[in-house]
Amino acid sequence: MSAGTMIAPGFSHPVFQSQAAFRALLAALSEPGTLQNVASEITPPEGLTTATATALLTLADYETPVWLPEALRNGPAGAWLRFHCGASLVESPAEAAFAVIDGTVYEPKLSAFNLGTDQFPDRSTTVIVQVTALKGGSALALSGPGILGSRNITPQSLRPGFIDELRENGALYPLGVDVLLAHGEGLIGLPRSTQIEEVR
Repeated sequence: MSAGTMIAPGFSHPVFQSQAAFRALLAALSEPGTLQNVASEITPPEGLTTATATALLTLADYETPVWLPEALRNGPAGAWLRFHCGASLVESPAEAAFAVIDGTVYEPKLSAFNLGTDQFPDRSTTVIVQVTALKGGSALALSGPGILGSRNITPQSLRPGFIDELRENGALYPLGVDVLLAHGEGLIGLPRSTQIEEVR
């Protein structure tokens, strides 16, 4: 295998690192809007942030199809996920248990992913949105379960109309996708139960 085709290592201590990452992911979704650190000392493949790669390494396996943009699916990121997680990489967003999108790219919309069913709302897609920063952008006010009163976040590089997509997604509750914003080693959870308003 040449140096150009070598797959970067995953967790060096899988049990401890995956447990720590799982706790951070659980905190992100149970306490929406809080910044959670998921540093795991891995070198993510090209196209994935450390937080994204760690989340997928923790959650994805051969039973959880993953959707990636085509360039990532056919590149080092896709090879890395197949090798370390055994996950199948699907072309249709609606088939995915987990997905990664670029916050600046217009497609796919959140509504293209699996929104769950009345019988199994928990089988919807968890969408990881990679952004250029988790602070310094326009303020968003969050409210709902896991938030006392309200909580503000200021992510950067969310595509125009994305907040409307989040609101439409929340209106489907208990259906709808759960969203994680990712940058570097940080994650912010926006579960489908969270109400989101732009701060003027």
